[in-house]
Amino acid sequence: MRPLPVLLSAMLVLAPPAVLAANPKPDSKAEPKPEISREPARPQALNVVHTLRQIPEACARLEGMFTGQAADPYAFAVVRISETCQPRAKFVDAAKAKPSEKSGWKLNDLIRVPSAACGTQFAVVRVWRKPVDVATPALDAQGKARIYLDDARKQAKAGQMAAVPMFAAQMAVEGTPCAH
Repeated sequence: MRPLPVLLSAMLVLAPPAVLAANPKPDSKAEPKPEISREPARPQALNVVHTLRQIPEACARLEGMFTGQAADPYAFAVVRISETCQPRAKFVDAAKAKPSEKSGWKLNDLIRVPSAACGTQFAVVRVWRKPVDVATPALDAQGKARIYLDDARKQAKAGQMAAVPMFAAQMAVEGTPCAH
């Protein structure tokens, strides 16, 4: 006897559309599992800027805002944290970088933000990270790993700078829009 599958299928048939939209089925394409696992954020009100995530290595903060406009329901921006911050990673445009696992990027974070005004609409931000192997500088006579400014300038002029990790973010609005 299998009452559980019958009960589950009855629940899906009888479930209101808002419940199904709030809990969408996984995409048939296997999306990579993000390095950071998190629950959906709290619902956010219209026209209120909220921080999605900070990436201190890139001196960047991801911000978003539900606009209530059908043509552009969510405004998304990457903001520099501070003018004095020295980035150890680069934040690049996802449209140009085209991040994917095939090209060496890792899905770092998946952020889902529901709209408080429209429970069936979500802003979904995928943060990608492209790691690099960083070699530790050789130890000097005092046993310290140091980088000397003159040597670094010569390397920069010669175009021999070490690769730095990169981040990119993609934003999409998912779910069904509400009529206002």
